Amino acid sequence: MSDRGAEAVIFDLDGVLIDSEQVWDDVREQLARERGGRYTAQSQRDMMGMSSPEWSRYMHDVVGLPESPDEINREVVERMLARYAEGPPWIAGALDAVRRLADRWPLALASSSNREVIDVVLAAGDISGCFRATVSSEEVARGKPAPDVYLEAARRLGIDPACCTAIEDSHNGIRAAKAAGMRCVAVPNAHYPPGAVAAEADIVVASVSDVDDETVRGNG
Repeated sequence: MSDRGAEAVIFDLDGVLIDSEQVWDDVREQLARERGGRYTAQSQRDMMGMSSPEWSRYMHDVVGLPESPDEINREVVERMLARYAEGPPWIAGALDAVRRLADRWPLALASSSNREVIDVVLAAGDISGCFRATVSSEEVARGKPAPDVYLEAARRLGIDPACCTAIEDSHNGIRAAKAAGMRCVAVPNAHYPPGAVAAEADIVVASVSDVDDETVRGNG
């Protein structure tokens, strides 16, 4: 962080606001099984944080699905939106945390989810207006753990990345935030913990509900 301290908060989506990492995993695994692919625990770990062009290419090249990456991406997104049709799986306290922090800080979202998924989720929670900028990693060159999506979020806010605090849950997300030069608050994912990478975060909290002004500033 720069000497100016925190000036903005940038949230991840999957695993921080919605309990969805395992939903993505389940949808992609089910599709792989249906199409004769080779889906393993390593497949899940490799794809966590990838942008949609990256994971759909991975599903084609490594998992072995015969469809084109564009077709794979389209099918997975359709299935994800169907899963969310009755409402996204919000993490307890997430909506309150977003609204509370939006009263104090400019907020952005830096997510590996597709743009249409991001928009549907935020609208369902009635929190679209809390975010001054939202970025999907499909809109930048590289997905997490590269810093691109975080750097773009900071650019859209007009704030130095060094003055931003990122809220992350996964190993690739934490690395992306730190590579962008941001302070990182880790909220370890219950289903896919970040392991030793959590130590690379500036602070680790048990729940997104624990993220407050002091945590964002670096005093908590």
